Amino acid sequence: MITITRIYSDSSGESHFQDFEVMLKNNGDIGFLSDDEPVKSIIFREVKPYYDYDFHNAPDRQYIVLLEGGVEIETSLGEKRKFETGSILLVEDTTGKGHKTKNLEPQLRKSIFIKF
Repeated sequence: MITITRIYSDSSGESHFQDFEVMLKNNGDIGFLSDDEPVKSIIFREVKPYYDYDFHNAPDRQYIVLLEGGVEIETSLGEKRKFETGSILLVEDTTGKGHKTKNLEPQLRKSIFIKF
């Protein structure tokens, strides 16, 4: 299984974290695979070491895969979580009060956005 953290907005517009697992099936020599998920586009991103972003909404429903560098994310209710290299997020708070992000280390942060 692969664990993913979802960031979403409730009916009051408050943002929250929710962890869920993606099931993987044994596919023999090629390893364990999830079911296919159709996607619209993929974006490769790099942000500067001092990049912090105040409260904002996700522009689209998307997965974010952290390739290098970590990030702290804060929900509208003040809950904070740290995500390190290799973390996968499902960002769905396209409406509401949004979330805040902050680089964990003074280094470039590289990630992939997968929109669907």
